[in-house]
Order: sequence, then structure tokens, then C-alpha cells
Amino acid sequence: MVIAMAYLTIEIPESHSLKEKRSTIRPIIKRVQNRFNVSIAEIDHLESWQVSGVGIVCVSNARRHAEEMLQNVIGFIEENLDGGHLAEVETETQTF
Repeated sequence: MVIAMAYLTIEIPESHSLKEKRSTIRPIIKRVQNRFNVSIAEIDHLESWQVSGVGIVCVSNARRHAEEMLQNVIGFIEENLDGGHLAEVETETQTF
């Protein structure tokens, strides 16, 4: 079993409230859930107006597949993130 994980720090500089931040983060999370077979959630900076921490996990039986899937998700988020940008991306792959 292979688990590929990513932690994304997303900056939303134009956000002036939690409501504005969530209106940027929630749609991209929903789009990823509908398009890819991964788990994704906002997991950090929950009370910050301009920063969000998003975790993504992909489980597979092949390392290459898990890493490619994760890179596809990160690319999709980067291309489709309206009102924000990726500030930092951390990835890790574990084999069990």
C-alpha cells in the first residue's frame, strides 16, 4: 500500500473575512472531490482570513500512480484557484 500526501498553503490576499476565504476554498475542494479519487480537506489556519492549509491524501497500490495522481490534483488546484495562489507545497510518499 502506498500513501501519497500533500500539504498546500494557499494565500488569499484579497480576503477580508472568513466568509470570503471559505468562498474561495470550498469550491476548489468540492471540484477536486468530484474530479479525483482523493481525500481533501482544509486542515490548518481555520481562523485566518488570508491563509488556508489544505491536506490531500491518495492511497494506491503503486507508488508511481499515487505520486502522479497527487501532482495532477496540485496542478488542477493551481490552475483553477480563483482569488488565491499556492504559497507552499509539501509532499510525502509512504509505502507500507
